[in-house]
Parts: sequence; structure tokens; C-alpha cells
Amino acid sequence: MKGTYHSSAMVKKGLSPIVGANELLALHQQQDFILIDVSNSHDAFTNYQNRHLKGALFVDLNAQLADIKDDFSKGGRHPLPTTEQFSRTLSSLGITKNSHVVVYDDKSAANSAARFWWMLKAAGHEWVQVLNGGLQAAQKAGYPLEKDINQPQQAEPYKIEKWQLPLADMAEVASAATDGKSIVIDVRDSERYNGIVEPVDLVAGHIPGAINIPFKLNLDSNGLFLPPEALQKIYQESFNRAQPANMIVHCGSGVTACHTLLAMAYAGFELPKLYVGSWSEWSRNNQPIAAQKL
Repeated sequence: MKGTYHSSAMVKKGLSPIVGANELLALHQQQDFILIDVSNSHDAFTNYQNRHLKGALFVDLNAQLADIKDDFSKGGRHPLPTTEQFSRTLSSLGITKNSHVVVYDDKSAANSAARFWWMLKAAGHEWVQVLNGGLQAAQKAGYPLEKDINQPQQAEPYKIEKWQLPLADMAEVASAATDGKSIVIDVRDSERYNGIVEPVDLVAGHIPGAINIPFKLNLDSNGLFLPPEALQKIYQESFNRAQPANMIVHCGSGVTACHTLLAMAYAGFELPKLYVGSWSEWSRNNQPIAAQKL
């Protein structure tokens, strides 16, 4: 069963956006896919060198999935690269239009894996999945590990004309948060939303009018995505009859928000807009800020 708001484009040809560790292990025997490690931390590449899933290529969030500027007030901490830049990244990874791509990270897909998934879908790529439970789940399932640094085969240019999934800018978010017919969803932890703590950006709080659905609600106690039916219930109850075109999802810098978009796709919903600049941009532009001290 799918949610009330759904789009067949999100599950074309029956390919789920989520792949389980045991399914990936079966795929490994076929060797007919491209595996990408998008784990992100200060020591991400060192960690990749020490341990990664056999055959995985490494992708750097900051260098390849964002075009980071000196001034975070213009686009936030992780603005999207241009389609031309992303095209070069895909070609350098050996990814073509027909490639089956599986992406994982070491944070239950809650970080860069979901961002890479969203970007591939926004580029029009059909065959992309995210590993449920990430590195830890694959290791538990017995997927082989290695230390070798894998080198991709250069592919022909991957043509991307434009981002094909909906985006929102700061002005649209400001309007949507107060127009009475739209929904702005903040997926950060409730303590950040409520302004109790802010470990990353300069100011604590949230966009006035935004509701809080922390991305961690997408996961069970083992770091796996909830079943589609459970995810449908979480988001259906929050949509309040709003249409996807009137919904915007954001986080701190446009990365973790993609985890919620991935969960929505898994549940069968048509995807709402992504506000890439998110709190990191909003909070640096003299915009109104709300906080709820608990």
C-alpha cells in the first residue's frame, strides 16, 4: 500500500530506493552494480582506507556533492554543485545512465548516502538505491570488507540538463512558513529545533511556522528504516492535506533533509521540495527565528 500522495516516478521499474544488506550480498555475487561509500567525517577517507565494503568507491561529500563557499549566508554550508560539476563526478566514478548504483554511509544513510541518492534522482538517474543500515548492517550480514583503494573506470560524459526534483530557495521558504497552506518540515533533532542547543551553526532556533519531524523517527532501534507502512503513518498525519508542491523539507545544511526525502520515497510519497540552504543559510540572513525553551 502506498501513501495518499505518491508518484510512480519514485519507484519506476519496481526498484525500491532502499536495499537490504542481504539483498546487497546477493548482488555482490552478480557484480553488476557500482557501490559507493559516501561516509562523511573529518577522517572519512582514512576510515575508507582502513575498512570499506569490497569493491566500493569513495565519494567526498564536501568536495564532490557540494560546492562550498566561504560565505555560508549564500547557499548554506553544503550548497549543491552545478549540474556540470556533478556530471563530471558521475563520469569520474564510471557511472552511466544505465548503471545500477548502490550508496551507503556509516550513519544509517542519515548523512551523505541520502544526499547522493537525492542528487542522482534529481539528475534523472533511475537505478539508484541506498543500503539500509549502512556499513554496519552490511558487515553484520557478512558482506566482505577490504582496504584496497578501488579505481573507477572513466565513463562517457553523464549529461544532466537540470535538477529534476523540486527545490525551494530562502524567499519561498519564508512565504511558505506563513501562508497557511504550506508545510515547512525541519528534520533536525528537537533540541536544535527548540533552540536548546546548536552545535554547528551560529544561532539556535528554527524557522517560525516550521514543524519538527526529526529524521531519526525514520529509523528503528537498529538503525534500519521503518517499514513503508509505518513511515506513511508518520508523514500522513503531519501533512494535514497539503500537497507535495506546497511542502518543503530542510535540515542544517541540506544533507540530512535528504534522509527524510528518502524515507518519503520509500513510503511511496511524491517528493516535496528540498531547501538546500536550510538553517545554515536562514540563520545567517537576519531572518526571523523562533525558539521554544523547554
